Parts: sequence; C-alpha cells; structure tokens
Amino acid sequence: MTTAMGAALRRIQLGNALSAFGNGFTVPFLFVYVAQVRDLGASTAGMVLAAFAVAALAVLPFTGRVIDRRGPLPVALAGAVASAFGSMGLGLASDEASVIAAVALLGAGIAVIQPALATMIVWCSTTTTRSRAFATQFFLNNLGLGVGGLLGGLLVDPSEPSSFVRLFAIESVMFLVLGAAVATVRLPAVSKLDPASAVAERTGGGWRAMLRNRAMVQLCVLGFVMFFACYGQFESGLAAFAVEVAHISPAMLGAALAANTTAIVLAQFVVLRLVEGRRRSRVIALTGLVWTVAWLAAGASGLVPGSQAIATGAIISAYALFGLGEAMLSPTVAPLVADLAPPTMVGQYNSGFALVKQLALAVGPAVGGLMAGAGMYVAYIAMLVGCSLGIAALALRLGGRLTARQDNPLRGVQEATVPAQRVEPAAVEPVTTAA
Repeated sequence: MTTAMGAALRRIQLGNALSAFGNGFTVPFLFVYVAQVRDLGASTAGMVLAAFAVAALAVLPFTGRVIDRRGPLPVALAGAVASAFGSMGLGLASDEASVIAAVALLGAGIAVIQPALATMIVWCSTTTTRSRAFATQFFLNNLGLGVGGLLGGLLVDPSEPSSFVRLFAIESVMFLVLGAAVATVRLPAVSKLDPASAVAERTGGGWRAMLRNRAMVQLCVLGFVMFFACYGQFESGLAAFAVEVAHISPAMLGAALAANTTAIVLAQFVVLRLVEGRRRSRVIALTGLVWTVAWLAAGASGLVPGSQAIATGAIISAYALFGLGEAMLSPTVAPLVADLAPPTMVGQYNSGFALVKQLALAVGPAVGGLMAGAGMYVAYIAMLVGCSLGIAALALRLGGRLTARQDNPLRGVQEATVPAQRVEPAAVEPVTTAA
C-alpha cells in the first residue's frame, strides 16, 4: 500500500468514526423521541423505524450501479448531505408526516454511505491490508457509537424537546464532517465500467452477473443468517427475552449492550492478530460456534429461578460473546465480498451485500418480536441456536467454493512470492557416430 493510499484511508476512517460518533447521540433515543417527546405515540414510532428500513431497501438496489459508473466519492458525498438534512429535519419535525419524511431521507442517506465507504476502503487497500482496514472501520464505528451514546445520555432531557434538537444537530454536523473528510480524499485510479459493462448494467446485467457468482450467492445466504441471528435480535426478541423471562432490569439490559460494545473495542485488534493468516471460512464457522454458546447462555438465564445475579451474568455474557463474534467477522466478511468482486463491480457487490444485511435487519426484529409477543421463548432460543450452527455449516461449505487466495489472502501472497527453484539444464552428451 502506497503512502498516498494510506493517507486517503486515514481520512476515510476519521470521517467514518466522526459520523458514527454523531449517530450515537440519537440512535438510542429515536423511539422515545418520536413516541414521547413529540407525543406521536408508539405506533408512529414503529412506522418511523419501518420508514427508515424501507428507504434503505429502496435505494440500495441502484447504489452499486452508480458507484461502479461514477465512483464512490460522489455517492458518499450525496449520502452524507442527505443524512445531514434528514437528521436535522428529524430534530425539527413535530408532526407525523414530517417525521416520516425526515427519517426516510436519513435512512436513504446512511444506506448509500455504507457501500460507498466500503468501496473507498477497497480502493485504498490491498488484498493483504484489507482485513486490517475493515477491522479498523468496525472498531471506530463501535467506539464512536458508544462514546456518542454515552454523551447523548448525559445531554438529553426527556422533558425538554430542545435537548433532542441539540442531539440531532450534533449528528447532522458530524455527517457534514464526514462529507468534508471524504471530499479531500484523493482516490487511486481504478478502472470504471467499460462501455460493454455499462450497457449490461443498464439492462440489469450487473445483478445477473453477481448472481451468477455462486460463491457470492452462498456468502449472501450466509450473511442473511448471520445478521438475522445477531443484529436482528438485539432490540427485539433478545431484549424481550431478557426482560420477560430472565427478569433483567432495563438498567442491566443497558449494561449488557455496553458489554457488547466493550467486547468489540477491547478484542478487535487482538482477534485481528489471531485470525490474520487463517482461512476466512474457518473463522466465520468459529463465529457460528461462539454465537451458539451465546444463545445457550441467554437461554440458560431463564432457567435459574430466584437467582437474579446468575441470570444477569448470563445475559451480559451472551451480549459480550456476540461482540467477540462480531470482532471475528469484521476482518473476514467485508474483505471477502471485495475479493469475490471483479474490479469493475466492487460497488455492485458491496451494495448487494448491504441489501442482504438490510433485509435481515428488517426480518429479524419482526420475527423476534412476533415470537416474543406470542410467548414462544423456547422455540425462539432453539431457532437461533439452530441458526448459529447453520452459520458454521454454511461457512464450511462456502470454503469449498473459494480459491486459496480468496479464503486466505496472506497465504496466497506468500505462496505467490516463493521464488521458483532453479532448474539446471541437463548435461548433453556428445553424439558420436560409428566409424
């Protein structure tokens, strides 16, 4: 990686960290803000969360095409500006229509920022440095969200709407800072779509080409199960199980979420050193086993009647184990998406995988919430233990379809740089003719 690429990558990471910091000010309080502070009710708050997801799902199918044809920089800038306006509009909105419109703009902006930044990171890294780059992005994201959430909790006052306006203003400014940071980035020259590829893109060929890549399709299926079984449950089924079955107090549930973030921040670079040089498919499979233990610990918390300390410890341990698994995935999954993509379709692959993630984050809470509402907690835990074991099985199956370089780029590079052994020419005996 050249010095210019390293400087560009540092600016991208800085802007990304600051936008996550701003996002942390508002994420934990969005439901309370809409339902109670603006007095629009819980149903409207649910519609707001749905509008965020629907807006993201609406723009992601087209984002990859634009990234590959125009480059990730203008897409990231447009997303940052849209997010800034959406966030500020959300802070100033006072009726249902304006709140939904603002959150839809915010959701669309954030949705396009993610694959654009991922593509910029790919352009500014090499096969051997990509895992560390994505691990650093994930670490800074969680650190920014955690610090922002902590400061937001200190600044907010539920009885004072102006305090929420202040939080959304901070988030809006941080999105503009992200835009300013990436605007100064000088990206390395990377070939864009050639004319024939551009025609294929306009006719939907980009999606068809990606879906013909069997390894990418398997990775998308695996990604859906991963996001469904972890992120999709944090704020729905798992939280309901912890409160209703394990009888965890809201304060202790907050401590469990803090344990998740702490585990990521503390373990990320230790885990990175351990997984670098290992087969990516094996690391993902191990993550599935770690999450299996996490779901078993969560389930066990509801089987200890009368021992609140043990139940609380089990839930906190489960959230921490989820964080450990997330730290294992950050240097493996996103770099693998990039390494599976042809050079002219990195944006398409990143957007496609982001769409899968968004679908899982929409379906996961819905399924978890429905099962929790029906009191099907035993079936709920059994389903997610099965999903976690499925992650391990799907990852091992994916490994059989990956090339050695895709599954373990460091080893592939080492093998490619081993000098070939010199072969001495065989001695040629003189030819004699019979007298």
